[in-house]
Amino acid sequence: MDRFSICLPGNMELRLGRRTLVMGILNVTPDSFFDGGRFLDADAAIRRGLEMVGEGADLIDIGGESTRPGAAPVSPDEEMRRVLPVVRALATQTDLPLSIDTRHGETARAAVDAGATILNDVTGMRDPLAASAAADTGAAVILMHMRGTPADMHRHTGYFDLLREVREKLRGRIDEAVGAGVDPSRIILDPGIGFAKDAAQSMELIRNLDVLGSLGHALLVGPSRKSFLAAIEETAPTERRDLTLGAVAACAANGAHIVRVHDVRATVQVLRAFEALKR
Repeated sequence: MDRFSICLPGNMELRLGRRTLVMGILNVTPDSFFDGGRFLDADAAIRRGLEMVGEGADLIDIGGESTRPGAAPVSPDEEMRRVLPVVRALATQTDLPLSIDTRHGETARAAVDAGATILNDVTGMRDPLAASAAADTGAAVILMHMRGTPADMHRHTGYFDLLREVREKLRGRIDEAVGAGVDPSRIILDPGIGFAKDAAQSMELIRNLDVLGSLGHALLVGPSRKSFLAAIEETAPTERRDLTLGAVAACAANGAHIVRVHDVRATVQVLRAFEALKR
């Protein structure tokens, strides 16, 4: 696995490549596909964030808008109302890097001001304000591949050459971000498992992460409890923990620098065993 050292705001450093890091998912939403509503209350979200710290998370990703298939958009004002109190509180109670999961530049900038150090954008920074927020603040950036929007992405799964098309689209997003002033050394790539990809396509991307690694950036993969796992065994999201752990091991074996998951403690244990046995 290639190694990267990414400078973050506040004189923090994110070192990637020694092992696969665990990013805990914290959805401050009423409608996310797995845990929607459980952490909509700010106090509940803060408690869960601190719980993930205790479970061994390396990063925490905080989002205020569901991006599940068919999800309705949320205004930046509502999104900020949900996430900013959580970001502020966790920034004062943990030293872990905090990521803001947003496609709105306005929210991205406000979240960095509140203590976030990473911008996780499922649209690959289609909003010019998001790129300018990253350039101005020095935040790291996660650029994800997606076609369409969460509301209609299921209609955009037609590819002639999946790996090449995802790689080239991400290459274009990198060029656009750098052109807007984002430091290329702060860019992380996400293939967008389940975002405008069917189950077979999602599994093909996990098997071939090296194709995206050839772009020269660290890789984040988010397989957690997603619908592609139901193609392996027909299950509901609440029943996919063990399937997710299998996917996590595959991601690590194929070069993922970070995995984004709901089940932090179990993922940390699986990756600890994976690293010990790999050596």
